[in-house]
Amino acid sequence: MKRLGKSLNEEETDIDITPMLDVVFIMLIFFIVTASFVKESGVGLYSPPVSEDPPNPDAPKPIVVKVTKLDEIKIQDRVVDFRAVKPTITRLKAESPESAVVVKVDKKAKTKYIIQAVDGIRQAKVDLPSVSISTE
Repeated sequence: MKRLGKSLNEEETDIDITPMLDVVFIMLIFFIVTASFVKESGVGLYSPPVSEDPPNPDAPKPIVVKVTKLDEIKIQDRVVDFRAVKPTITRLKAESPESAVVVKVDKKAKTKYIIQAVDGIRQAKVDLPSVSISTE
């Protein structure tokens, strides 16, 4: 006798998905645990505090590093190569150790040149709290 289109000789086969679910849950736990230990590295820069007070006229002039929209790095309005940032900043900090370093970045400047300028400043052993960044 046939039952719903199947003969008596055919066996019903079911797919057991329990092992597959076990593997999926183990993979989920693995990715959650490993993702919590991944730490993104970034450039640590500090923005200067916003103040309404005029600057002190006796304060030392800051060392200005500009990154222009033409992807030039200028230190004190002189174009320098990215390899010359470290020695130039080192020399200027030796002349005026209490001067802060200000990185002025054009909005259209490429990130590559900004990072090259900041890396040169960091290689010159300038303390990060005395480095600030601003946009033009």
